Amino acid sequence: MLASALAYYLYRLWVQVGDLPPTIEPFQPWPIPGLSAIPFLGDVVFTQTPPTYVALILVGLVAWMLARTPMGLALRMTGENPHAVEAQGLNPVRIRIWAVMVGSGIMALGGAFLTTAAFNSFFPGMVQGRGWICIALVVFASWRPGKALLGALLFALFDAFQLRLQTVVEGVPYQLFLMAPYVLSIVALILVARRARVPEALMQPYRRGER
Repeated sequence: MLASALAYYLYRLWVQVGDLPPTIEPFQPWPIPGLSAIPFLGDVVFTQTPPTYVALILVGLVAWMLARTPMGLALRMTGENPHAVEAQGLNPVRIRIWAVMVGSGIMALGGAFLTTAAFNSFFPGMVQGRGWICIALVVFASWRPGKALLGALLFALFDAFQLRLQTVVEGVPYQLFLMAPYVLSIVALILVARRARVPEALMQPYRRGER
């Protein structure tokens, strides 16, 4: 909430606001030679803007880091048993802070995508609750990057579908279509979250030396 309000305040402070918000030259799609010619999948997957490719690469990098590196093991154990991490001579508080900082930076890249690639402009409320959906996706994915990507694609499918419905169905308030992706995502999250396994130390305050 603070970030949203601060962004709007700085926008009004530094940008001349007229009848229409100022626009920028957005990232253009980069077709991958050969792969972009594949029927259907070529346009959907391999003809995207650079930030989209960066996001897909980050999913693989994060999954590899968590599963295959000492840093990933320390990070996972900090969420499960921070006292065991402390016994290995590491600082769980420092690891948690760095994890939050890196995760927040990646989330900021996701927000910047809306301005630099999707809408080529900035206007208040443009995120439209997508940040909260991203947090809920973590529960949906049981803290697994691959499942989180699938959940994000599921939400994107719902969002794209409601845009098509607005052009086909008449006489229905458009707000109902805008609401549909969030409702469907919440239903999917409720069904999955009951079986989700959360880290043992999630939301548990850590105090050094305690057992």
